[in-house]
Amino acid sequence: MTAASPSDPPDAIGAPRERLTNALPSEELLPLLYAELRELARRRLQGEGPGQTLQATALVHEAYLRLVGAEDPRWDGRAHFFAAAAEAMRRVLVERARAKG
Repeated sequence: MTAASPSDPPDAIGAPRERLTNALPSEELLPLLYAELRELARRRLQGEGPGQTLQATALVHEAYLRLVGAEDPRWDGRAHFFAAAAEAMRRVLVERARAKG
């Protein structure tokens, strides 16, 4: 295991529940987690059909806006945050599929 730096994502997402939402402002959280969120989005999009035009970057941004726009977002740690992000991405993809008909 490697030593964590002060700006390492586990410090922001792995904080105790009462500090989790105040650990970092949402605009500072995205750059710390962006690479992992983008990889999650890329994997999500691999399972989509050939007609999918949404790119991983757009999926990350749409899902992130939903996550931080939720009323009083609270995550019980890193795994909970990424599970919520995966669910937000899934919902974006479902809504796009429904809109296409």
